Amino acid sequence: MPKVRQDAWSHEDDLLLAETVLRHIREGSTQLRAFDEVGDVLNRTSAACGFRWNAEVRQKYEQAVGLAKKQRKEKKREEAKQQPAFSAVTSKPIEKEETYPSYTYLEKEPDYTSKPARKETNFDLNQVIQYLKELQNQTYSTQANMKQVEQLESENARLTAENEQLNRQLESMSEDYQALIQIMDRARKMVMFDDQDSYKPQFRMEKNGNLENVAR
Repeated sequence: MPKVRQDAWSHEDDLLLAETVLRHIREGSTQLRAFDEVGDVLNRTSAACGFRWNAEVRQKYEQAVGLAKKQRKEKKREEAKQQPAFSAVTSKPIEKEETYPSYTYLEKEPDYTSKPARKETNFDLNQVIQYLKELQNQTYSTQANMKQVEQLESENARLTAENEQLNRQLESMSEDYQALIQIMDRARKMVMFDDQDSYKPQFRMEKNGNLENVAR
């Protein structure tokens, strides 16, 4: 299922993003892996998490980022100095327990009253491009749906107009039919009257000299 979450970032979301990124920095991992991890938790894309970190969150945690990078350097120096020690009996490396300085920066709310000097934000170009492409695809999808709605509305208007025209034609044909029936009825009556008027009695002379009506 694609990640299409678009709601606003809450304070808890920003705090989770900051903690995850700082942890990956301390452990020598990359920020991209941190963005992937946060994206899986918040159902957001990795590009959206990276854009949020670079644009809004990072400037609030500049001091914490510097401390995390320092801890990462110290960890790498300790690992470089320590060589695997082998036991003469088991011939297995003896693992030495590593201790790291306690980090309690995120246990309290950041101090928003003192605004740190705003530094130039470094954007990951690939993340920005991916984020913009996602926005563009969503815009295209919205535009396609709007265009489909407009086409359906236009087709509905055309069919409505065509239906009204057919209804008017039907009414006109009905009136013409009634007029034709009336004309045919008058013509039939006129023919009957003509037949009655055209009847003329005919007579003939009988032998005795009387006139006789000749029936048809």
